[in-house]
Amino acid sequence: MVSPVITRFAPSPTGFLHIGGARTALFNWLYAKANGSRMLLRIEDTDRERSTDAAVAAILDGLTWLGIDWDGEAISQFERADRHREVADALIASGHAYRCYTTPEELTEMREKARAEGRPPRYDGRWRDRDASEAPEGAPFVVRIKAPLDGDTVVEDHVQGRVTFPNKDLDDFVILRSDGSPTYMLSVVADDHDMEITHIIRGDDHLTNAARQTLIYRAMGWDVPEFAHIPLIHGPDGAKLSKRHGALGVEAYRAMGYLPAAMRNYLARLGWSHGDDEIFSTEEMISWFGLDAIGKSPARFDFAKLENLNGHYMRTAADSDLLGAIVALLPHVEGGPALAAKLDETTKAQLLAAMPGLKERAKTLLELIDGSQFIFSERPLDLDDKAAKILSDEARDVLARLVPELETVEPWSAEGCEAVVRAFADREALKLGKVAQPLRAALTGRGTSPGIFDVLCVLGKEESLLRLRDQAA
Repeated sequence: MVSPVITRFAPSPTGFLHIGGARTALFNWLYAKANGSRMLLRIEDTDRERSTDAAVAAILDGLTWLGIDWDGEAISQFERADRHREVADALIASGHAYRCYTTPEELTEMREKARAEGRPPRYDGRWRDRDASEAPEGAPFVVRIKAPLDGDTVVEDHVQGRVTFPNKDLDDFVILRSDGSPTYMLSVVADDHDMEITHIIRGDDHLTNAARQTLIYRAMGWDVPEFAHIPLIHGPDGAKLSKRHGALGVEAYRAMGYLPAAMRNYLARLGWSHGDDEIFSTEEMISWFGLDAIGKSPARFDFAKLENLNGHYMRTAADSDLLGAIVALLPHVEGGPALAAKLDETTKAQLLAAMPGLKERAKTLLELIDGSQFIFSERPLDLDDKAAKILSDEARDVLARLVPELETVEPWSAEGCEAVVRAFADREALKLGKVAQPLRAALTGRGTSPGIFDVLCVLGKEESLLRLRDQAA
């Protein structure tokens, strides 16, 4: 019987959920969902100096915002330290690990000698076959794996293919520190075995770790999980992704106004493909996802592509969903709390009415919020430079003659306003822009806005006429 697929995402809570970690989580989640199985979450919090509760909360919040869920409770690696020490003891008992009493001074001397001789600075195995009774009484020790001295360790990887590591290069690495704390290598193997992980999908910077961890699996007589080491994400210039490229926490993309569905789609395309498809639903991603379609070359992060993709999701999103997203985002962006304080049933209804026009011009929620400023503005409006330039004496005179015409519109609607404005422009022998631009400037305080007749409709008759009278000659 084939074992069910079980994947895991295992972040270190030393900072926020960065974009590379988010993609790793997504790939694990998609693979589990594609196989009708489970993804588990393990917080690798053994670095007590750098691990924080705030970072754990940020990771969980980032995953939840992206729409990535996990099965069961998140597991703390630190809380399993006793189990990790049990495994170290078992490896000593079976002869696959040993206590090493080499002092820090001896290790320094060892490394310096190796460098002087042009060799890699590795541990020389001096306690590999010595009896612990030879050590001074009460001397501190670490526990090292007894790696094979010859032959190779082979990693069969779903992305990288067959990768061979000479055992002589793997060294007798430490699995238990002198203070009794387990190292990453030991903890990961023990946890993945106990969690019954079948597939480990992670960045290819862990590829060498896979060889060392394979030694521990085999020494314990455990099945080795299947590996898939995915290339890291690079910037548009091909260099390793840094903050200047977009290596930010997921919460930063949320604050910049990106939609979770767009982020999922974009992250999925960073290293994985399905033919020439660029846009696909979560259901399609799950249906199509497979490890064989992950490329070997680093993916390149491109803000322009992310913005364009987000713009697509904005245009196709339900207006009510975008309203909900704006309401949720306002408290977390600059100037947003002041706008949130103005939200009531009237402004929400106005936002919803304006949404079809707003979302056609916006690529992010921030642009959507910016475009809706006219709804929140209070009289008398502050004019931006472009609006102030538009509202010349001549333009204000046009508004003064137009206002009485608009007062006759009943019922108030975009169509009714447009008919009156067009008739006025024809009668005055003016191009429509000569009327529409002053209207836009007076109603929104800006030189650009959604369609001006939609703006008139959204603001309503009373507010529209008051704003126009404020600016009319």
